[in-house]
Amino acid sequence: MALSAIAAAVTTTSRRPILSPSLSSSLTTTLSLLFIRKHSPHHSRKLITTMAASSTLTPEQKITAPYGSWSSPITSDVVSGASKGLGGTAVDSHGRLFWLESRPSESGRLVIVKGGNDENEETIDVTPKEFSVRTVAQEYGGGAFSISGGTVVFSNYKDQTLYKQSLDSKDSAPVPLTPDYGGPLVSYADGVYDTSLNRYITVREDRRGSSLDAITSIVSIELGDNGVKEPKVLVSGNDFYAFPRLDPEGKRLAWIEWSHPNMPWDRSELWVGYISDTGDVYKRVCVAGGDSAIIESPTEPKWSDEGELFFVTDRKTGFWNLHRWVESDNTVAPVYSLEAEFARPLWVFGMNSYEILKEHKNLIACSYRQRGRSYLGVVDKTKNTLSILQIPFTDLMNITSGVRCLYVEGASGVHPLSIAKKSLEKMHMHTITPQQILIINPGGPTAETRGILNLQVQFWTSRGWAFVDVNYGGSTGYGREFRERLLKRWGIVDVNDCCSCAQFLVDSGKADAGRLCITGGSAGGYTTLAALAFKKTFKAGASLYGVADLKLLKEETHKFESRYMDNLVGGEKEFFERSPINFVDQFSCPIILFQGLEDKVVPPDQARKIYKALKAKGLPVALVEYEGEQHGFRKAENIKFTLEQQMVFFARLVGGFKVADEIVPIKIDNFD
Repeated sequence: MALSAIAAAVTTTSRRPILSPSLSSSLTTTLSLLFIRKHSPHHSRKLITTMAASSTLTPEQKITAPYGSWSSPITSDVVSGASKGLGGTAVDSHGRLFWLESRPSESGRLVIVKGGNDENEETIDVTPKEFSVRTVAQEYGGGAFSISGGTVVFSNYKDQTLYKQSLDSKDSAPVPLTPDYGGPLVSYADGVYDTSLNRYITVREDRRGSSLDAITSIVSIELGDNGVKEPKVLVSGNDFYAFPRLDPEGKRLAWIEWSHPNMPWDRSELWVGYISDTGDVYKRVCVAGGDSAIIESPTEPKWSDEGELFFVTDRKTGFWNLHRWVESDNTVAPVYSLEAEFARPLWVFGMNSYEILKEHKNLIACSYRQRGRSYLGVVDKTKNTLSILQIPFTDLMNITSGVRCLYVEGASGVHPLSIAKKSLEKMHMHTITPQQILIINPGGPTAETRGILNLQVQFWTSRGWAFVDVNYGGSTGYGREFRERLLKRWGIVDVNDCCSCAQFLVDSGKADAGRLCITGGSAGGYTTLAALAFKKTFKAGASLYGVADLKLLKEETHKFESRYMDNLVGGEKEFFERSPINFVDQFSCPIILFQGLEDKVVPPDQARKIYKALKAKGLPVALVEYEGEQHGFRKAENIKFTLEQQMVFFARLVGGFKVADEIVPIKIDNFD
């Protein structure tokens, strides 16, 4: 007798960052476990009841169906259409809100949108249809636009050129600011305006010499009407730069820099450069990160209107907390200390976790994460207190200061990703340290899966599949010590944590050990393949742009992550022993693979190698490749197809049932 099931999927989150559903998918892991409930007379079938308009039920309206095969109003079309993402918010000189929105229905195009002044006023697309606002700096991008006064400067995806556009003129056409290099060879991100010298200061990634060894620097670009000129280099010489931030008088420039083999959350440095009358940086001071005896990773520098420099760092405590620079003696002082994370890992440019309030000069509004939940707080820098603002969200991304208000990007278990306006005129606050009962299973290399409303999860659960998102050892949000659990142990800690989570569900009677599935994207795809190669817990898997050969990845991936695996894996011996491609003989269950053909983070050869090896071994396997997709799928039709084919694959090969949706399955090698 075939067991009915709740399918349980383990999903590994890609290093992401969620660009909210993140516009960018990083090598971080999205890992999900799908599982089937353990068979019993009471749980083998689920009664699905359809309510008629009269709320009366007839026998014909009662349908009994196996777990996983239920019909659901949350279709793949609904999911792909709702997969819009946010790429940041900004406010112009009139206090109007703008945001960057990704649109899967337009092949993943990103558009700057102007919000209405009230609920009745319609939003307006600022970006012309022939443009898409996206930078590929460090592949994951972010910080693709910036607004000052009535002007926006943005990166265009197709040519990676910077453009400026008036926000006050309805039909203003974008004007190029940077040279045409004959292709998208030079990218810009995370820019700020220097109004005193009428220029734009930004991070530049130059790939003209090599796509695998790009040169990153901080440059200035003239904003006048004298034609396009070559950018002027202000700061260079290190491997990576981020967060160029100018003080109110235009005399001091702060920035973050780091070098190989570190990632920015391992060790980084905060510098301040003094600017001459000609606009050059003539003197530099290292503010934080330069002392080898202090392990820290400063991030998000920001100047107050009074010229005081604030930033976030994890020195001494291991948690990213607010600090300030005492310029007179070049020392660092904590603003407020808490075992919580006031910043996120620097996967993308342009993150904004706190704002210095203009109306209340002693107050800093901040978002922070503690024990798996986000909070919106206000720090009084003179009283050394933290107060909590009441909001409906449990998960926060960026915050932006408006006119006597804050705009907050957030979500919760019942609210999808949204932008909320929080008035500061009557702030209802209470000064407490939040407490939360916590039960987690660790997870995600330098990322964190979050408990928010996600229709891609509801797609499964509404059909009777159980779905577990795993934060394995190495996840962010819990401090440096937890984050570094994965160092030299990628492919061990993550796999063990996911398998332990699945086994716990089996032991507690919530899952059928014979119907456990695992699916993951990017690093989550690696954890998926490693779990299937080195463990026997799962009965099928789906890898989305996942890693099969660690050595090959190190040789082919982009500069930003080219040394990341040295810290996560170890030496040559570990690279071999942790690569699933070297242990094809140990695979024993069906696998489906999905891959973008323009992926520069995890190149297509990874999926092709494991596909050919598994096919030759005789295992049921399928490979789906997408033209025009990079690392993470952005087109609605591909999001839809991937979701549908994963479900049908698991249902056919593990569940043993037919799904309710009308889906034509792809051909599975060694099965069909």
